[in-house]
Amino acid sequence: MQRARVPSTGRQQRMSSTYPSAPIGVRLISYLSAKLCPRLQVNRVLWFKCSVLGLTYLAYTCYHMTRKPISVVKSVLHRNCSTVTLPPEFVTPGGGGGSDPTVPPALPTDGTWCDYAPFDQPDFNSLFGALDSAFLFSYAIAMFFAGFIAERVSLRYFLALGMAFSGLFCYLFGMAKVYDIHALWYFVAVQALAGMFQTTGWPGVVTIVGRWFGKSKRGLIFGIWNSHTSIGNVLGTLIAAHYVERDWSMSFVVPGFVMGLCGFLMFLFVVERPEIVDCQEKVADYAQQQRGSSAGSSVRRMDDSVSDVEDSGVSAEQDNVSTRTLRGSYYSEINERTPILGSINRAPPQHDAIGFFGALRIPGVIEFSLSLFFSKLVSYTFLFWLPFYIQHSTSMGAKLSADVSTVFDIGGIIGAIAAGMLSDASAMPATTCTGMLAIAAPLLLIYRCWGSVSLSVNILLLFVVGLMVNGPYALITTSVSAELGQHSSLNGNSKALATVTAIIDGTGSIGAAIGPLLAGMVSGWNNVFYMLVISDVLALAMLLRISSKECSRRNINRRYNVRIE
Repeated sequence: MQRARVPSTGRQQRMSSTYPSAPIGVRLISYLSAKLCPRLQVNRVLWFKCSVLGLTYLAYTCYHMTRKPISVVKSVLHRNCSTVTLPPEFVTPGGGGGSDPTVPPALPTDGTWCDYAPFDQPDFNSLFGALDSAFLFSYAIAMFFAGFIAERVSLRYFLALGMAFSGLFCYLFGMAKVYDIHALWYFVAVQALAGMFQTTGWPGVVTIVGRWFGKSKRGLIFGIWNSHTSIGNVLGTLIAAHYVERDWSMSFVVPGFVMGLCGFLMFLFVVERPEIVDCQEKVADYAQQQRGSSAGSSVRRMDDSVSDVEDSGVSAEQDNVSTRTLRGSYYSEINERTPILGSINRAPPQHDAIGFFGALRIPGVIEFSLSLFFSKLVSYTFLFWLPFYIQHSTSMGAKLSADVSTVFDIGGIIGAIAAGMLSDASAMPATTCTGMLAIAAPLLLIYRCWGSVSLSVNILLLFVVGLMVNGPYALITTSVSAELGQHSSLNGNSKALATVTAIIDGTGSIGAAIGPLLAGMVSGWNNVFYMLVISDVLALAMLLRISSKECSRRNINRRYNVRIE
């Protein structure tokens, strides 16, 4: 029986097609295209893939942009008031004004006059740690539920509402200064609610991107795409630093407004599944062509790297007789052992969304989750405390410290791309992570010892530390999570990606919550850096078993002259 051929992904098609289930923005563009440019020919699959990458990139950039202001504003909520310029109203000593507006007030004599209550107390570090913990523990706990919900609702609504509420609570934090709110419970509540709605981001964007892109060059694609984390941190830092010394409320109001606006764009334009715009077969056919382009060689998927190494030999000839057939977005293996009846004409199975314990049984999920726990502890300690640390370990002011701290995130961008490329080239993601983590551990101590020597040395070391610390963190949360969510043990069940992503990132987020909390409680910066080094080594240790299996599997592939893609 000859199967009808699906048009090639490279064929130009009219953009004026109608999609009844598409977002209103996509339908509007299609309508305008039909009216204004009826002869316009575009590659629809490429068009929608680029729009998905761009929109999800923008979305998670905003998520991280709204997380960053608190780390910058800490430096003005509590500071050394002897170095602060007096406000314009304090123009002459004496006074006491009373009700006479012409008499200026007396000069402040309190050493904490420039601090913002309740952070003017001696235990201000613990109060800052409480704010970080409220956000991060709320984020970590809610993340496990977010993946469960994301598999069962429209991701477009899920992301749009999550971004709207995340922007709202970022805005409300800044409103505390406008309305002169000094109650600690207010700040803690706003941070906790912000953390809860921030969990809509990661399971949503990773699942959408995973649905649209195959496994070819996934590490590189996710590595470049994952730069949104660092770009968001940089933007959040720069925006907050621009306002921090004049009116720190705007450090939260501006990112919150931008977040809400981008959430509305997601509602209008993001296409969460290829099926919505009739691209599912074309996306799959393109992936099939990529896999079938190397005849005579066996293709090994990355999810095999976290499975047990097979003892039996690998036969390239057996793989050559395999053919992949498509029914919607479902693939079935066909070879000489496939029964003639009951396979080809069978409808694809309908899978239910996977449960929490079912996801934990996927090989590699627990190991990568625990590794992310420790690596994210290191990364988020830098995220929430780095500007504060730079200001107190050097002679830099609040704005310059915040600006210098962005170098860590710039290094993280390069590290994410490098980790993705190395993982693609070697098909050994765990080994890639362990290598970068092994280099990061001594670099943390080097930065502590020599980072304050000069501005140029600080920038150089901070860049390299960011590269090595954020590379493994980015690889695990993106490419590895997507691969494990589509592991071969799931037998084609596509409804596990958000759950697996949420488990991995949720476990990591618990570490992210503990790190900044401990940094506020531990006395002395030396002890803080010792804690970070120990966490880095433990993150490496969690992946040693998988890394050794990857090396064994690579030796088997070399023995049978099998190329890894």
